[in-house]
Amino acid sequence: MRTSKSTFAITFYLRKDKMRKDSFTPIFCRITIAGEAVSFNIHKDIRAELWDMENHKARSKSREAIEVNQTLDACRTILHNMYREIFEKDNYVTAEKLKNSYLGISTDNTMLLVLFRDLIKDIEALVNITKAKATLQKYKVTYTRISEFMKFKYNISDINVKEIKYQFICDFEVYLRTQASCSPNTTAKFIQFFKRVILIAQNNGWMQHNPFANYKIHFKKVDRGYLTDLELEIIKNKEFDIERLEKVRDIFVFACWTGLAYVDTYKLTYDNIKTGVDGKLWIMTKRAKTDTVVTVPLLDVPLAIIEKYREKQDDKVLPTLSNQKMNSYLKEIATVCGIEKRLSFHLARHTFASTTTLAKGVSIEAVSKMLGHTNIRTTQIYARVTENLISNEMNSLSTKLKANNTQLSKAK
Repeated sequence: MRTSKSTFAITFYLRKDKMRKDSFTPIFCRITIAGEAVSFNIHKDIRAELWDMENHKARSKSREAIEVNQTLDACRTILHNMYREIFEKDNYVTAEKLKNSYLGISTDNTMLLVLFRDLIKDIEALVNITKAKATLQKYKVTYTRISEFMKFKYNISDINVKEIKYQFICDFEVYLRTQASCSPNTTAKFIQFFKRVILIAQNNGWMQHNPFANYKIHFKKVDRGYLTDLELEIIKNKEFDIERLEKVRDIFVFACWTGLAYVDTYKLTYDNIKTGVDGKLWIMTKRAKTDTVVTVPLLDVPLAIIEKYREKQDDKVLPTLSNQKMNSYLKEIATVCGIEKRLSFHLARHTFASTTTLAKGVSIEAVSKMLGHTNIRTTQIYARVTENLISNEMNSLSTKLKANNTQLSKAK
């Protein structure tokens, strides 16, 4: 992706393999920029005996030779002018781009950011249908990151997808980790969204190579944590003088006993509270993120919270604030309660999987269904083998071993 003009060269030559019987041979032009060379037919023929191979032009002063050389000069002038125009516009030129410009081949529909904007428009149209607002926001932020990266690294406003190579991805990764100060997993997510745009370009035949062929997107395993029974009890039983903190606490605790994600808690209405197969009240809804069915039996704690706010809401079950405010107030709650862990609304989902259910003996299959996961491997990310669970399992084993020993002793 160099910008030096000193590497630009134009050469004319004959394609003798295409010589006709009358010795007329097509003249080709070779453009070389930064070591990259492309060739194309200028659609001008000359008799082979009139061609000066050393000087790359027609010899003699015949009308035919003069006409050919005038064509070559005109071609060279046009290419130099186009080179300057492209360089002034994008601050870099490739041989392929210059050739396409000369031949009048449009490449606008294969520009990376153009494709990205088109994809974002499609996702915007699908928000609340098959796409979540959060997904749209992730694509928009990725678009901004790539745009900023290209200006920083190459001083360009856009790039043809055909010119994206393996090194472009590596440079983007370095930029995200250094200049943008992104974590390993945030970096991996940005590259993952970028890869989806490249896949669209490949599927449409706009690029023949795959720059991701030898690139591996690495996600670092992160333990997001969960609340223990004691920590959850401290938060649940804490009395707050500030009403907003009490509301946020209640909604957070509700999520710790139901496993609902923020957006599903926010959208929860009384239409989603239905009588289950056991005659008790259940949450029956669909996840906004994946549109998968979620069914969760309501325990005493979440039922009490629902009743607490029943007369204070319209159709919504809980007075849920924005995710940003919820997380901000949860930090205050953590401080007030003496909880050193970083509280976030999503931590409630992990707590439900680890502390509320699995640690109490609920099967991972049932937890997976209540969380609305389509793959049990996703549930395993949330699940933790806690010390309490190990203790319970080993106590159960100890009881069974004692019973066996007792039976053996009686048998003797």
